[in-house]
Amino acid sequence: MRILLAEDDKHLNQSLTRHLISKGYDVDTCLDGEDALYYAKQNIHDVILLDRMLPYINGTQVLNSIRNEHIYIPVIIITALGSLQDKVAGLELGADDYLVKPFAFEELLARIHSVTRRSPILHMSNLLQLKDIAYNEDNNVLTGPAGACSLSSRESTLLKIFLRNPEQILSRSTLLLKVWGPESDVEEGNLDNYIHFLRRRLKTVNSSLIIRTVRGIGYLLTAKGASD
Repeated sequence: MRILLAEDDKHLNQSLTRHLISKGYDVDTCLDGEDALYYAKQNIHDVILLDRMLPYINGTQVLNSIRNEHIYIPVIIITALGSLQDKVAGLELGADDYLVKPFAFEELLARIHSVTRRSPILHMSNLLQLKDIAYNEDNNVLTGPAGACSLSSRESTLLKIFLRNPEQILSRSTLLLKVWGPESDVEEGNLDNYIHFLRRRLKTVNSSLIIRTVRGIGYLLTAKGASD
């Protein structure tokens, strides 16, 4: 899961980033609203942690802008502004949750789990299930009708993106950004390689799910026999 953290307090930014990475999240960070808006408009993150009082463009303006562009990534506002009026204003702009500083990291994790639970796939602890497969995030093991196999870290990241977006066409650029991050200069051939690896994994466990190529666009995870 990829998280965007927009927080201008450098110490808090670094601390949260370190803790989130230790929990297995991929984290992109920024210190001001201009960068936050740029990253958010890439629409590649699973959650945005958005400080309300950011330099240049404040967090509420960032939130308002991405919602106006129909970007519905879950957003958790993190702020020292904790009045009822502040909370109501943030939620009415389209935030999914509102967390007042200071907060315990465990509470932040709980909020992240809560806002990301709204998905077509079944979440059971760290187990993701879709159709006839299950993926365990704790040990990177994929299980299907014919047994189980282990996935590499990159294969796992790619699979989780597909599992969270079933029957959706994902562009090559979106997958590259989500898997390798917006600052990476990875070659597109690497994506083709990992798509090939992941197809082999699905075949190994004899899943009815396949990754289809949508020519000129990207890929989608779908059932065998489904129309393009």
